[in-house]
Amino acid sequence: MRLFSKKITALARESWAMSWPMILIMFFEFLIGLADVYVAGKVGKEIQAAYGLAFQLYFVGLIPAMALTAGTVSVVSKLFTAPQALKPSEHDAVIGENEELKETVFSSLASSTLMGVIVGALVIMLSSAIIGLLRVPAIIKNDSAALVRIYSLGFIFDYFLINANGILRACGKVKISLRNYTIICLLNIVLNFVLVFATPLGFSGIAIATVISVAVGALLNAVAVKNLLGAWRFRFRAFKEMVAIGWPIGLLQILWNLATVVIFSILGSLPSNNIELIAAFTNGLKVEAAIFLPAFAFNLANAVVVGNLLGKGKKDDAFKSGLVTAGLGMAIIVVLSLVVILQARNIMTFLSNNSIVVSQGFTYLYITFAFEPFMAWGVILAGGLAGAGHTKNILAVVALSLWIIKIPFCYLAGVVWGMGAVGMWWAMNLAIVFQAVLMSWYYFKKMRPVAKVIQVCST
Repeated sequence: MRLFSKKITALARESWAMSWPMILIMFFEFLIGLADVYVAGKVGKEIQAAYGLAFQLYFVGLIPAMALTAGTVSVVSKLFTAPQALKPSEHDAVIGENEELKETVFSSLASSTLMGVIVGALVIMLSSAIIGLLRVPAIIKNDSAALVRIYSLGFIFDYFLINANGILRACGKVKISLRNYTIICLLNIVLNFVLVFATPLGFSGIAIATVISVAVGALLNAVAVKNLLGAWRFRFRAFKEMVAIGWPIGLLQILWNLATVVIFSILGSLPSNNIELIAAFTNGLKVEAAIFLPAFAFNLANAVVVGNLLGKGKKDDAFKSGLVTAGLGMAIIVVLSLVVILQARNIMTFLSNNSIVVSQGFTYLYITFAFEPFMAWGVILAGGLAGAGHTKNILAVVALSLWIIKIPFCYLAGVVWGMGAVGMWWAMNLAIVFQAVLMSWYYFKKMRPVAKVIQVCST
């Protein structure tokens, strides 16, 4: 028992060393989003609702970058730690001459940059048509389209930034990402207020501030990863492997964000107060990001830790580490959820002065945060599965929870059964519980048998 306790403690320390910088990075992401919502709310409820819709579409445009980065982290983390199985005298030489690692890093960065250009151009051309198809109030469509077009101009920087951050994490340089994100956060928040309230740009300054700060962050990350680049040779086999691992994560993100856009559409079709409901949902999502982003930080950390351990050949430790990281993250999320629940009304009042927006947002937070621990457990375990390359299983779980549970029951509760937005809030969290249970089943199915074999052999 003493040896087991020491082992778990060591795994927890390793997970925490990777997790805490990611938590701060995600906290900075939350602060940026909070500043966006606050500034939009000061301009008007229509702009706040338009921003909420535009941000979801902007996030959809970033999905290919996140998909490729998921594959990059899985491949690079294993390449980076594999030489640690060698003798200490051999390790440094292999790391320094690891051309496969360097070519994989270059291939990932080059691919992500090109994708940023292509996706940015496509979104600029199609944004108005896509928004026009949605069943949302006409008053917010033009403003949403304008914000999306501005965001799309910065996709080349977004794609490089996201991919470079994944590479830095996989190579144990997460503190460099933290430093760069600190600069991005401060710059974005300051520019938000300056551009919107002190220049003729108005509400479009929200998106322009993001583009400028992300461009600066991309430049900082380019400096940080230059030492991981050797000859600029594209390694197609590495690219193919990264895509094979990453595409389920990309499709997952598409399904997830399309589901959120559908929720916006259902709210917009409700018979009364639809603009206020959309604004309340926008505010609720941003506050929920205060909890989801730390959980996602543990997800990303879990992927790296599991990938590193698998690269060293420590499959049993990888299995246990995934559970330890999920338990650690879940405990933190429980505490944060309680804090938000206790301050929910004050938070909603801070974000809006419209009584309906505040009331509906308060109800959303109360219902949603009661289920956040389930969300955290499922999301963090998914990180472990991603680090092991089991991304197709993650896709299956999320697709089922979204399109078999969440969307159908949201429509039934909100429209058919006449329960309105409150019924939709409950339906959304039913899907969260389903997702957490199914993710746990997949994790034990894919990871635990390996641990059992190792234990039997050792005895």
